[in-house]
Amino acid sequence: MSEIAEIILDGQSYKLPVVEGTENEKAIDINALRAQSGYITLDSGYKNTGATTSAITFLDGEKGILSYRGYPIEQLAEKSNFIEVAYLLIYGSLPTAQELEDFSNKIKMHTLVNEDMRKILDGFPSAAHPMGILSALISSLTAFYPESLNPNQSQEQMDLSIIRLMAKMPTIAAWSYKNSVGHPVNYPKNNLDYCSNFLQMMFAFPTEDYETNPVVVDALNKLLILHADHEQNCSTSTVRLVGSANASLYSSVSAGISALWGPLHGGANQAVIEMLEAIKSDGGDSKKYIAKAKDKDDPFRLMGFGHRVYKNFDPRAKIIKKTADDVLSALGINDPILTIAKELEEAALNDPYFVERKLYPNVDFYSGIIYRALGIPTDMFTVMFALGRLPGWIAQWKEMRENKEPIGRPRQIYIGETERNYVPIEQR
Repeated sequence: MSEIAEIILDGQSYKLPVVEGTENEKAIDINALRAQSGYITLDSGYKNTGATTSAITFLDGEKGILSYRGYPIEQLAEKSNFIEVAYLLIYGSLPTAQELEDFSNKIKMHTLVNEDMRKILDGFPSAAHPMGILSALISSLTAFYPESLNPNQSQEQMDLSIIRLMAKMPTIAAWSYKNSVGHPVNYPKNNLDYCSNFLQMMFAFPTEDYETNPVVVDALNKLLILHADHEQNCSTSTVRLVGSANASLYSSVSAGISALWGPLHGGANQAVIEMLEAIKSDGGDSKKYIAKAKDKDDPFRLMGFGHRVYKNFDPRAKIIKKTADDVLSALGINDPILTIAKELEEAALNDPYFVERKLYPNVDFYSGIIYRALGIPTDMFTVMFALGRLPGWIAQWKEMRENKEPIGRPRQIYIGETERNYVPIEQR
């Protein structure tokens, strides 16, 4: 017999069904509560509310589990690449060799953007934040492809919108960086793989040849895979909520980019580097800041340690730690900021204070270190996050559309003034 939850309101009993996911997660289905009782639930920040059912990503923060479509993140990071993972997230299964080749080739066919987009880019000042540029240019794709506004697209039309977005996002992201440093933009080279192509658009100069480092390409692949989706977080929920109004894929993802831009969401790895810079400016004494972090009366907090969702450890951090070590070794970088980072990491992994509280370095700590080592400026960190999260956003938007989910419309509890009569201005 199925479980039933009972709630008693004003002496009246209401029975609500309990639903259970494939990983044994349980939820009380309150869809009929308001219609039956007139009551709604109050859950600030939706921390205890399941807004949808989804078959895309599963995470268990207590056990440190993250999987895409049932595949453990550890296996995907070790054995797969970003394009294959994107296909998995968007279409639900690992591709065959032919499907992967077709998907990759279609993306390569659409990496160029309309030259009129250069005019929009030129309108931004060089001081414009790359995330603002990225959000605006992704939204502008609806102007170049107005057919994407049709809420009743065929599967073929939807797939084309998906391919275009996967293809053009790296070009636009790299151009947003080039704009910020006043460099000429680089066009995509379709003989390169997805990550190599992005790196050459970021770092190549027209005056010299550019060769990608395989260690760097591998690191970028892993970083993008680890950020590809993360269940119903702020930006992903934004994509689904905007998409529920039948907004286009481009508009919905642009909204997700804006949500990710918020420092409470996508700015964690940037905060890590800013913290390290501050420690360096103060003399570089990492032991001093370890002591400050342990002092309950000191407002200082270590950035990039612990995680709101993962109460034990962040499974992505274990994967990316080795990648960070490989990158630093391969590039031979002598950066005092990264030296401080390694000292903080060692302390956090061995100091009983941090171990007992499970304040381990998280994925943001290591991704910040890697991006710093690659020469990516901190303003671009969130853009890199968005580039990785793109297939997850697409998959969530696609799932929401295919499930014909209703338009999102949260309720509220009004706490303002009760009815008042209008007073003419001369009597106030």
